[in-house]
Amino acid sequence: MNDNLIANGKILKGIGGFYYIETADAVYECKARGVFRKQKITPLVGDNVTVTIRSNGENTIDSILPRKNFLVRPPVANIEQIFILSAACNPSPNFYLIDKMTALAVNKGIEPIIVFTKSDLKDLSEFSEVYKNAGFKTAVISSVTKDGIDTVKEWILGKVSAFTGNSGVGKSTLLNAICEGLNLDTGEISEKLGRGRHTTRAVELHKICGGYVADTPGFSSFDMEKNESIELEDIQYCFPEFQPYLGKCKFVSCSHTVDKGCAIIEALNEGKIEKSRHESYKAMYSEAKELKKW
Repeated sequence: MNDNLIANGKILKGIGGFYYIETADAVYECKARGVFRKQKITPLVGDNVTVTIRSNGENTIDSILPRKNFLVRPPVANIEQIFILSAACNPSPNFYLIDKMTALAVNKGIEPIIVFTKSDLKDLSEFSEVYKNAGFKTAVISSVTKDGIDTVKEWILGKVSAFTGNSGVGKSTLLNAICEGLNLDTGEISEKLGRGRHTTRAVELHKICGGYVADTPGFSSFDMEKNESIELEDIQYCFPEFQPYLGKCKFVSCSHTVDKGCAIIEALNEGKIEKSRHESYKAMYSEAKELKKW
């Protein structure tokens, strides 16, 4: 008699060659079939998979369903939204890196959400307005006073999310504030380095507030910048506030970096586009142009 069960599920965690798959009725420990190794395919946390559950416990991942997207580092698939965290201080916000991460997320088909943390230490309304005006969901929160926490909870509902940002901005602290009992490790800020120690060891999807959240190990702006890139001609499409003006420039090949007949610079001069955002666009465009030359 064949007691094997075929089921669909989602990879919640992978460690030491074992994968933990959530199906409709339970979480099972599985190994990937050898065919994946031959095809040089690695199952990722967040993958939707088909598994065989065997009575002898030797469960296997048989197939990986098509991915909506995936990131190289952290290695995670099918993320719908990325919460980009930046602290009021310790460490101070780096707006160019925030802008770069929002652009990289948009390019991947992932919705970026900007979260400024530690609002109990500093007024962050000026910063948040920049990103609200650019069309992003933006929250100002404090894990100490709990301000803004309910908004983040609402956005998590029914979605697969990642929390990112440089170490020390309070990713694990925020997750613990959202879901008491999760008890993720948190680290002290290193005064010498001006940043936090990496406190999370492995990518794992946590079921929180009716959605899934990937707690990612030391995932910083640098990681995403190093492992993901945007083609020169696509950068303009990664700034949502540019959309109403694209195709309206005097010259078809407009780079949106100089005044001559540029609809985006005209909107900038009229205060419809934030200056800091356009400065970030120009810096990204210049970097990508140099890379294209090489």
